Parts: sequence; C-alpha cells; structure tokens
Amino acid sequence: MNAGKINPATLWLCLLPGLGYLLLFFGLPLVTVVFGSFTSREPGASAITLDTWIALFSSRVYLDGLWFSLWLGIAPTAVSLLISLPLSALMQANETSQKLFGSLYRIPLVVPGVVAGFLILVILDRGGMASRLLAPLGIPMPRLVRDEWGVGAIIASAWKTVPFMTLIIAGAMAAISKDILAAARTLGASRLTVLWRVQLPLAQPGITAAVLLSFISSLGSYVIPSLLGPTYPLPLSVHMFVEGFRMGNWPMVYAMGTLLSVMAIAVLLAYYAIVGSFSRGSAAVQTRT
Repeated sequence: MNAGKINPATLWLCLLPGLGYLLLFFGLPLVTVVFGSFTSREPGASAITLDTWIALFSSRVYLDGLWFSLWLGIAPTAVSLLISLPLSALMQANETSQKLFGSLYRIPLVVPGVVAGFLILVILDRGGMASRLLAPLGIPMPRLVRDEWGVGAIIASAWKTVPFMTLIIAGAMAAISKDILAAARTLGASRLTVLWRVQLPLAQPGITAAVLLSFISSLGSYVIPSLLGPTYPLPLSVHMFVEGFRMGNWPMVYAMGTLLSVMAIAVLLAYYAIVGSFSRGSAAVQTRT
C-alpha cells in the first residue's frame, strides 16, 4: 500500500465517532421534526399531509408570532453587538481596561435567564424601582414591560447576551498579532481607524460566531418573552409550548420549529452577505502583512 494514501475504511473509522454523533443527536432529531410537521393528529388522516402547514400559514396569530420572533431574535443581537464591539476593543487597549471591563462584563453570565427577566420586571415595570425614583421628579416612566415592541424582553435578552458575545469577540481580537496593530499605528492610523480597518476584519470569524450563537439563543428564548413580552403577539417559542404541552398539537409544534429554523438560516445567510466585504477586507490585510 502506498504510504501517502489513506485506506478509505480507515478514514471512515476515524470519522465515525464525530459523524455518528452528529447524525444521531442532530440529524435524526431534525429529520423527525421535519417529518412530524407533515403528519396530522386527526384520526383517520393520511400519513403525509399539508394540513398543519396550511393551518400555520393561514393563521394571522401564528404569522404575527413569526415576525415577532424574528424581531426578538434580531433586535437583542444588534443591541448586544453595538455594545460588545467597543467593549471588546476597550479590553485590548491596555492591561488596566482589560482588568476593569473583564471583571464587570462577566457578571450577567452567572445570572439565569429567568432571574434576569425578574430583575427587569422589578426595575422597569410600572410601579417598579425606576418608576418610584422618577416619580418625585415628575418624570413619567414609559412603558417598557409588556409593551407592543417587546422593549423589556429586548433589554433582558441583550443584558444576558452582551457578556457571552463579548467573551467571543474579545478572544478573537486578542488573537490578532500586536505587531499588526503597532504597524498600523506607526503608519498614522488612529485608534478608530485601526478598529474599523484592521481589528474588525481580522476578528470577523469570531464576530460571526458570536452573532450566530446569540441570534439563535434569542430567537428560541421562552422565559424572557413570557415574563416581559406583550400578550399579543406571542413569539413562536411561546406558541410551541402552548400547542405542545397544553393542547397536544405536536404536528403544529414541529411545523413551527421547522419554520423558525428555516427563517433563522435565511437571516444568517443575509448576515453573511452583508459582512462579506469585511471578510474580503480581512484577506487583503493578511495579504499585505
């Protein structure tokens, strides 16, 4: 046998643990969910039917819930990204800022989501702490909890997401060679220019991973929208709980889960298209250096 050639059987044996794990714990549940969305809970119905999907797309309640789910996924991710990017850059400025911000931003990581929801409820709800502090000043407290835009849910989700996103982005920025940053500064680039033209393009893989994980987490969140979101519309994550555990309509649950997954993929593809220029900029920086 040629020493440089790998036996296909040996290659498959090496891939089997990882590939088998993915197929068993990700592929099989995914196929089950998609197939289950084409079944019916009605007795005597055909094995494969589109009734569940027709009911899903013909219901104004579910369609409003879909768009609201996307809003609760995109808005906290965007807010968290706007906070995490400068915070991650500040942590790279010097050792003092790294120690200061590195200790503070980790605090929400140890707080469960349900606790974060109750904190926002106690502070921002009408009659809460913020309302009582502003009352003597004659400043009315705007409605931030159970409002139609889900502001309270967005604040709570972003509060939980910022440290997680910062952890990933700061790690990606810390991996950038200091020589590259020093060279940019030597050539006259300001700190803002270095951030925009060097650090962000080179840290793009980490930023993409942070956005991806944060978006999926916010999109499928159940506890925070239940506590802080409006009574209408409800995100599909809440509808899935109601349809499954209260009404036993599991084909509808499977259809909602499949639809959320498809919409998440569509949003992420759009995100990749938008940040494509950053990836090309990163390749150009690496080529020049």
